[in-house]
Amino acid sequence: MNLRRAALLLCLHMGLVLTTAAQAFDLDQLSAQLGKAEVIHGDFVQEKHLRSLPQPLTSKGRFVLAKEHGLLWLLQSPLQQDYRINGNGIARRTPQGWQLVAQQNATAQQSRLFLAVLKGDSTGLRQDFEPSLSGTAEAWQLELAPRGVLLKQIFTRIRISGGALVQRIELLETQGDSTVMRLSDNQTDQPLSDTEQHDFAD
Repeated sequence: MNLRRAALLLCLHMGLVLTTAAQAFDLDQLSAQLGKAEVIHGDFVQEKHLRSLPQPLTSKGRFVLAKEHGLLWLLQSPLQQDYRINGNGIARRTPQGWQLVAQQNATAQQSRLFLAVLKGDSTGLRQDFEPSLSGTAEAWQLELAPRGVLLKQIFTRIRISGGALVQRIELLETQGDSTVMRLSDNQTDQPLSDTEQHDFAD
């Protein structure tokens, strides 16, 4: 009787293990999920928490992510300023057109990371970070621990969460400051407008 019971418990345990393994949500699946959309339009709210200030610095605007082109980050408040992030770096819109801005190491790394996360570039993330993913395709959390010396000087941890798309990014810096970005009203059914195509091509 005890042997039969033990065998039954073992079968139940193995079934649970196999079911859990089959349902496991890994980084490659997350990458494929985030990489499905060719174009994403949405809103953002960014909070910069500085140790020296009691209240965070808050900015709001809209963003356009094009899988093949990069990211338009359109700041609307507290001031209006448009940025473009792609493989060439960060450019700011000026009356004379898009101009590359001088990038400090922290800014360059943050922009590169941001683009990799939104595009679901798991290869790029694995090169620079040790990822730890939990949750499901509908509700997941990804924590990134920096690998290299330079990144360890800038970030302690990066936490990202979402569902079908990224919804929240938190950057924890070594100096005690942090940045939280919340992305909302994400839409994947709108192609690039003529203006947006021009902005990416310019």
